Amino acid sequence: MLKYILLGLLEYRPMSGYDLESWISVSAGNFWHAKLSQIYTTLKSLEASQHVVSHIEPQEGRPDRRVYQITEAGRADMQAWLREPITETETKKDGLLVKVFFQSPQEKQTLLTQLRLQMTLHQQKLAEYRQHTPLAIQQMIDGQPELVGNALLWDSTRRFGELYETMYIAWLEETIGRVDQML
Repeated sequence: MLKYILLGLLEYRPMSGYDLESWISVSAGNFWHAKLSQIYTTLKSLEASQHVVSHIEPQEGRPDRRVYQITEAGRADMQAWLREPITETETKKDGLLVKVFFQSPQEKQTLLTQLRLQMTLHQQKLAEYRQHTPLAIQQMIDGQPELVGNALLWDSTRRFGELYETMYIAWLEETIGRVDQML
């Protein structure tokens, strides 16, 4: 999947691996994440398969940077993938749910601490989707007005993140209430 996220972002403009990591964090970050090392590994693979090409861009006072650009083969692969239907739901992996499932009722305070910590983290993520992400979308279209139509779809994925965090916070509130009532 990271392959297609990188190809999709490179359809907008050429970018370095670092640029791609930054854009993933403010765009696809609510439904996909990747470490910089994974991004560079995938970019090397995409270059080897001729889906992207790169060139070195000199920088003054900083190390030179490698900038990647999508090729026609990369565009064709991306378009073919976009046309393929997804015929199954994806299973959500969540470490907190594993801990809640296996936690001993005798460890009530440990569980409450973890649930409250997650509450704080999910509230922060919700605030990010409501404040920071819309600004990042606006900055992207300010720099490339031809992408204004794409912004509606980007905002739709941002909205998914916002609704997901709202649901998760509601679940945390309910679960904290249940655990509080345990003996």
